[in-house]
Amino acid sequence: MRAADIMTTEVITVTPETEVGDVAKLLVEHSISAVPVVDSERHILGIVSEGDLIRRIRKSREGAPRTSTWRKIFSGTSVEDYVKTRGRYAAQVMSTDILTVTEDELLYRIARVLEKNNVKRVPVVRDGKLVGIISRSNLLRGFATAKPDIEGASDDLSIRKAIYKELRNLSGLMGERLNIIVSEGHVQLWGLVENKEQRWAVQVAAENTPGVTRVTNHLGFVPRGVGGY
Repeated sequence: MRAADIMTTEVITVTPETEVGDVAKLLVEHSISAVPVVDSERHILGIVSEGDLIRRIRKSREGAPRTSTWRKIFSGTSVEDYVKTRGRYAAQVMSTDILTVTEDELLYRIARVLEKNNVKRVPVVRDGKLVGIISRSNLLRGFATAKPDIEGASDDLSIRKAIYKELRNLSGLMGERLNIIVSEGHVQLWGLVENKEQRWAVQVAAENTPGVTRVTNHLGFVPRGVGGY
C-alpha cells in the first residue's frame, strides 16, 4: 500500500492570514493536532500545531516581563521566539520546516518519517500542492489491512476515489472525519459520523460503487460536544 491508498483527502487548512484564535477553534472543533497553512493554489507554506499554540498559552501565563520588551529581546529572547509567541496570524506562528510525502510513498517509509521526527501526521503533496494528509491512525488502519501488491491495486485506488466522490454529494457529511481503505475490492469504513442515517449513507455509497466486493463498516458516532474527528 502507498500514501494514496490511505490518506485523508478532505484536509482542514488555513491561510497565512487566518487569525490564531480561529486556528485554535479549528483544532478543537475537528479534534486534530495540526493544520496546514496553504496559499490560494494549495501550496504548503507551513503548519500550525497544537504545540505552537500551547507555547503561546504558556508564555502568556508567565505575565508581563519586568524589563522592557525591546531590552528583553536583545538580552536573550530571540526575535523569532517573540513573533511566534505573540503573533496574531498563522503566517507568524507556523512552522516552516515542513515534512511531506508523495502519493506513491510506501507505508513503512511514512511510518519511519513519523517516528524519526516525532510527529503525528504528515501532508501528502503532488507537485508541491496539498492533496491529502496521513495520521498515525491512518497508518495503523493501512497496516492492518495491507496485503502484498497485486494487479488490482490500481482498481482499489479507483474504487476509493469513486466512493469519496460520491460522498461529497451528501450534504452534512464531513469528509475529513472519514477514512476509507480498499484492499482487493474489500472496503473498510473508518471514522466518525453524526448519526445512524449518515452511517448508513456512507455504507450504501460504498456498496453501490462498481468493483466493491465487500464492505466492513467501523464507523462510530461523534461524542456530544465534539465537533470533529
